[in-house]
Amino acid sequence: MADPDPLIVERPSEAVVLLRLNRPERRNALNVPLRKRIAEAVTESVADPKVRAIVMTGNEQAFAAGADIGEMADAGPIDIMVRNVQQYYRVVAECPKPVIVAIEGFALGGGLELALCADVIVAAEGARLGLPEVKIGILPGGGGTQRLTRLVGRSRASLLLMTGRMFGAQEAVAMGVATEMTPKGEALKRAIEVAEEIASMPPISVMQIKEIVNEGLNAPLDTALMLERKAYLLQYATADQKEGMRAFLDKRKPKFEGK
Repeated sequence: MADPDPLIVERPSEAVVLLRLNRPERRNALNVPLRKRIAEAVTESVADPKVRAIVMTGNEQAFAAGADIGEMADAGPIDIMVRNVQQYYRVVAECPKPVIVAIEGFALGGGLELALCADVIVAAEGARLGLPEVKIGILPGGGGTQRLTRLVGRSRASLLLMTGRMFGAQEAVAMGVATEMTPKGEALKRAIEVAEEIASMPPISVMQIKEIVNEGLNAPLDTALMLERKAYLLQYATADQKEGMRAFLDKRKPKFEGK
């Protein structure tokens, strides 16, 4: 009997793709087959012009409780280098379309690193987040040390990384790790609502916003402002800009087509 698909792909609406991590027996621990499936599904969603937002979630127990330690315990540095799981994180982080993550339960280690590749994180009350790699003799290797530090600052990130302690949804929001907190069991519903709201906006503008926000973080302010100006000018070459402004003047709802 074939193993179940580690990733379930659903379509809540024409404009939104939902990716459900599906290894419930391992709290959705990220093994290589699951990582590959996520990267493939994101790549397919990018290629589909009808898709305007991607939502990713797990189940009520966990978004993803970490990497699959069984794959790593006896590996050497060359094994880990060849496996190169960072390539799969990169597909999510560099996805030009908005990615929204819904977290119930645990998002730890590689699971939190995957979530940190998203643009928006919705965490339910009772969720437990953290990067506990130091407790098993390693450190985050999927971008956790750098993405967390950019969100919460050097001092707080250092404490979280060096102790490996977990934190809840409310603290995640306060620190800027999560975007918002929902009641338990409602993170996915809210994430889909956010995705639908973003999907109703002009796709070119949304993609440009994502690009300049992410690239601007790694550039001097003057350079980042220049990127913003160039992106702003580009909007005036789109049909959606004409539609949006005309709809505003006509006092009607605009219909954006990504053109």
